[in-house]
Amino acid sequence: MVQKTLYIIRHGQTELNKKGIIQGRGIDADLNDTGRLQAAAFFKAYRDVPFDKIYVSELKRTRQTVQQFIDLGIPFEKLPGLDELAWGIHEGEASTPENRLAFLNIMRDWLEGRLDSKFEGGESPNEVQARQKEALNVIMSHPEEKTVLIAMHGRAMRLFLCLLTNVPLTKMDDFPHQNVILYKVNYDGEKFSIADFNNSDHLKHLATDL
Repeated sequence: MVQKTLYIIRHGQTELNKKGIIQGRGIDADLNDTGRLQAAAFFKAYRDVPFDKIYVSELKRTRQTVQQFIDLGIPFEKLPGLDELAWGIHEGEASTPENRLAFLNIMRDWLEGRLDSKFEGGESPNEVQARQKEALNVIMSHPEEKTVLIAMHGRAMRLFLCLLTNVPLTKMDDFPHQNVILYKVNYDGEKFSIADFNNSDHLKHLATDL
Protein backbone atom coordinates (compact mmCIF):
# COMPACT_ATOMS: atom_id res chain seq x y z
CA MET A 1 0.00 0.00 0.00
CA VAL A 2 1.45 3.33 -1.09
CA GLN A 3 1.80 5.87 1.71
CA LYS A 4 3.24 9.33 1.22
CA THR A 5 3.73 12.66 2.89
CA LEU A 6 3.65 15.69 0.62
CA TYR A 7 5.14 19.00 1.74
CA ILE A 8 3.58 21.54 -0.63
CA ILE A 9 4.87 25.12 -0.68
CA ARG A 10 4.29 28.21 -2.75
CA HIS A 11 7.35 29.85 -4.30
CA GLY A 12 9.10 32.83 -2.70
CA GLN A 13 8.32 36.44 -3.46
CA THR A 14 9.21 37.98 -6.82
CA GLU A 15 9.39 41.67 -7.67
CA LEU A 16 6.14 41.27 -9.59
CA ASN A 17 4.47 39.85 -6.45
CA LYS A 18 5.77 42.82 -4.49
CA LYS A 19 4.50 45.34 -7.05
CA GLY A 20 1.12 43.69 -7.49
CA ILE A 21 1.74 42.86 -11.15
CA ILE A 22 -0.19 39.92 -12.57
CA GLN A 23 2.09 36.91 -12.85
CA GLY A 24 0.95 33.55 -14.14
CA ARG A 25 2.25 30.67 -16.19
CA GLY A 26 3.49 32.96 -18.94
CA ILE A 27 5.94 34.97 -16.83
CA ASP A 28 9.16 33.29 -15.67
CA ALA A 29 10.25 35.68 -12.92
CA ASP A 30 13.14 35.29 -10.48
CA LEU A 31 12.87 35.49 -6.71
CA ASN A 32 13.73 38.87 -5.24
CA ASP A 33 15.78 39.42 -2.07
CA THR A 34 12.76 38.84 0.15
CA GLY A 35 11.92 35.65 -1.74
CA ARG A 36 15.43 34.35 -1.22
CA LEU A 37 15.19 35.09 2.51
CA GLN A 38 11.87 33.23 2.66
CA ALA A 39 13.40 30.27 0.85
CA ALA A 40 16.35 30.23 3.25
CA ALA A 41 14.00 30.36 6.23
CA PHE A 42 12.06 27.36 4.94
CA PHE A 43 15.29 25.47 4.34
CA LYS A 44 16.53 26.20 7.85
CA ALA A 45 13.27 24.91 9.34
CA TYR A 46 12.91 21.77 7.19
CA ARG A 47 16.42 20.81 6.11
CA ASP A 48 16.37 17.72 8.34
CA VAL A 49 13.20 16.29 6.79
CA PRO A 50 14.30 13.20 4.82
CA PHE A 51 12.89 14.21 1.44
CA ASP A 52 13.17 11.45 -1.15
CA LYS A 53 12.28 13.65 -4.11
CA ILE A 54 11.52 17.26 -5.01
CA TYR A 55 8.99 18.27 -7.66
CA VAL A 56 8.90 21.79 -9.08
CA SER A 57 7.04 23.55 -11.87
CA GLU A 58 8.75 24.56 -15.11
CA LEU A 59 8.96 28.16 -13.85
CA LYS A 60 12.30 29.02 -12.26
CA ARG A 61 10.85 30.73 -9.19
CA THR A 62 9.83 27.32 -7.82
CA ARG A 63 13.25 25.73 -8.30
CA GLN A 64 14.96 28.79 -6.82
CA THR A 65 12.78 28.42 -3.71
CA VAL A 66 14.00 24.86 -3.05
CA GLN A 67 17.51 25.15 -4.52
CA GLN A 68 19.19 24.66 -1.13
CA PHE A 69 17.49 21.25 -0.81
CA ILE A 70 18.56 20.35 -4.35
CA ASP A 71 22.11 21.35 -3.40
CA LEU A 72 22.01 18.65 -0.72
CA GLY A 73 21.77 16.12 -3.53
CA ILE A 74 18.04 15.42 -3.31
CA PRO A 75 16.80 14.46 -6.80
CA PHE A 76 14.27 16.79 -8.41
CA GLU A 77 11.95 16.80 -11.40
CA LYS A 78 10.11 19.54 -13.28
CA LEU A 79 6.44 18.88 -13.98
CA PRO A 80 4.47 21.27 -16.23
CA GLY A 81 1.34 20.19 -14.40
CA LEU A 82 2.56 22.16 -11.38
CA ASP A 83 2.80 25.45 -13.33
CA GLU A 84 0.69 28.42 -12.32
CA LEU A 85 -2.66 29.06 -13.99
CA ALA A 86 -2.18 31.18 -17.11
CA TRP A 87 -3.87 34.57 -16.83
CA GLY A 88 -3.56 35.17 -20.57
CA ILE A 89 -3.84 38.76 -21.81
CA HIS A 90 -3.59 40.14 -18.27
CA GLU A 91 -0.15 38.73 -17.45
CA GLY A 92 2.38 41.46 -16.82
CA GLU A 93 -0.27 44.10 -16.15
CA ALA A 94 -0.28 46.33 -13.12
CA SER A 95 -3.54 46.47 -11.19
CA THR A 96 -6.12 48.84 -12.70
CA PRO A 97 -9.83 49.40 -12.01
CA GLU A 98 -10.58 47.66 -15.31
CA ASN A 99 -8.61 44.49 -14.73
CA ARG A 100 -9.65 44.34 -11.06
CA LEU A 101 -13.24 44.22 -12.30
CA ALA A 102 -12.32 41.55 -14.85
CA PHE A 103 -10.76 39.44 -12.09
CA LEU A 104 -13.75 39.90 -9.80
CA ASN A 105 -16.02 38.73 -12.59
CA ILE A 106 -14.00 35.64 -13.44
CA MET A 107 -13.60 34.72 -9.76
CA ARG A 108 -17.38 34.98 -9.44
CA ASP A 109 -17.74 32.66 -12.42
CA TRP A 110 -15.44 30.12 -10.79
CA LEU A 111 -17.03 30.26 -7.35
CA GLU A 112 -20.45 29.84 -8.95
CA GLY A 113 -19.31 26.75 -10.82
CA ARG A 114 -18.50 28.11 -14.28
CA LEU A 115 -15.11 26.44 -14.22
CA ASP A 116 -14.40 26.62 -17.93
CA SER A 117 -14.29 30.43 -17.81
CA LYS A 118 -10.91 31.93 -18.64
CA PHE A 119 -9.26 35.04 -19.97
CA GLU A 120 -8.22 35.26 -23.59
CA GLY A 121 -5.00 33.30 -23.98
CA GLY A 122 -5.32 31.91 -20.46
CA GLU A 123 -6.46 28.75 -18.71
CA SER A 124 -9.57 27.72 -16.85
CA PRO A 125 -9.57 25.89 -13.52
CA ASN A 126 -10.76 22.74 -15.28
CA GLU A 127 -7.83 22.91 -17.70
CA VAL A 128 -5.34 23.42 -14.88
CA GLN A 129 -6.74 20.55 -12.88
CA ALA A 130 -6.51 18.26 -15.91
CA ARG A 131 -2.75 18.81 -16.12
CA GLN A 132 -2.46 18.59 -12.33
CA LYS A 133 -3.98 15.12 -12.46
CA GLU A 134 -1.19 14.10 -14.83
CA ALA A 135 1.41 15.55 -12.44
CA LEU A 136 -0.16 13.77 -9.48
CA ASN A 137 -0.09 10.48 -11.38
CA VAL A 138 3.66 10.92 -11.86
CA ILE A 139 4.20 11.74 -8.18
CA MET A 140 2.10 8.83 -6.97
CA SER A 141 3.67 6.34 -9.38
CA HIS A 142 6.83 6.19 -7.27
CA PRO A 143 5.98 4.25 -4.09
CA GLU A 144 9.61 4.40 -3.01
CA GLU A 145 9.31 8.19 -2.60
CA LYS A 146 7.76 8.33 0.86
CA THR A 147 8.40 12.00 1.64
CA VAL A 148 8.12 14.51 -1.15
CA LEU A 149 8.63 18.28 -1.42
CA ILE A 150 6.53 20.11 -4.01
CA ALA A 151 7.11 23.77 -4.94
CA MET A 152 4.38 25.41 -6.96
CA HIS A 153 2.21 28.54 -7.24
CA GLY A 154 -0.61 30.26 -5.40
CA ARG A 155 -3.72 29.79 -7.54
CA ALA A 156 -2.44 26.43 -8.80
CA MET A 157 -1.86 25.32 -5.21
CA ARG A 158 -5.47 26.06 -4.34
CA LEU A 159 -6.66 23.94 -7.25
CA PHE A 160 -4.19 21.16 -6.38
CA LEU A 161 -5.39 21.02 -2.78
CA CYS A 162 -8.98 20.71 -4.04
CA LEU A 163 -7.84 17.78 -6.17
CA LEU A 164 -6.04 16.07 -3.31
CA THR A 165 -8.82 16.50 -0.76
CA ASN A 166 -11.60 15.73 -3.25
CA VAL A 167 -13.46 18.99 -2.75
CA PRO A 168 -15.09 20.95 -5.59
CA LEU A 169 -13.01 23.59 -7.35
CA THR A 170 -15.66 26.11 -6.31
CA LYS A 171 -14.09 25.81 -2.83
CA MET A 172 -10.62 26.82 -4.02
CA ASP A 173 -10.56 29.96 -1.90
CA ASP A 174 -10.88 27.84 1.25
CA PHE A 175 -7.10 27.33 0.94
CA PRO A 176 -5.33 30.62 1.82
CA HIS A 177 -1.69 31.14 1.01
CA GLN A 178 1.22 33.55 0.96
CA ASN A 179 4.74 33.15 -0.37
CA VAL A 180 6.49 30.04 0.99
CA ILE A 181 3.67 28.84 3.20
CA LEU A 182 3.39 25.10 3.80
CA TYR A 183 0.57 22.61 3.41
CA LYS A 184 1.57 19.17 4.66
CA VAL A 185 -0.63 16.43 3.22
CA ASN A 186 -0.59 12.75 4.18
CA TYR A 187 -1.73 9.89 1.96
CA ASP A 188 -2.65 6.74 3.89
CA GLY A 189 -3.07 4.48 0.89
CA GLU A 190 -6.68 5.45 0.30
CA LYS A 191 -7.11 9.18 0.73
CA PHE A 192 -5.26 12.42 1.30
CA SER A 193 -5.67 14.47 4.48
CA ILE A 194 -4.19 17.81 5.43
CA ALA A 195 -1.92 17.52 8.46
CA ASP A 196 -0.58 21.09 8.41
CA PHE A 197 -2.75 23.91 7.03
CA ASN A 198 -1.29 27.18 5.73
CA ASN A 199 1.72 26.98 8.06
CA SER A 200 3.93 30.08 8.10
CA ASP A 201 5.75 29.52 11.40
CA HIS A 202 9.12 29.35 9.63
CA LEU A 203 8.59 32.90 8.31
CA LYS A 204 7.62 34.62 11.54
CA HIS A 205 11.08 35.97 12.34
CA LEU A 206 11.24 37.62 8.91
CA ALA A 207 8.40 39.96 9.82
CA THR A 208 10.69 41.72 12.27
CA ASP A 209 13.91 41.28 10.31
CA LEU A 210 12.72 42.80 7.01
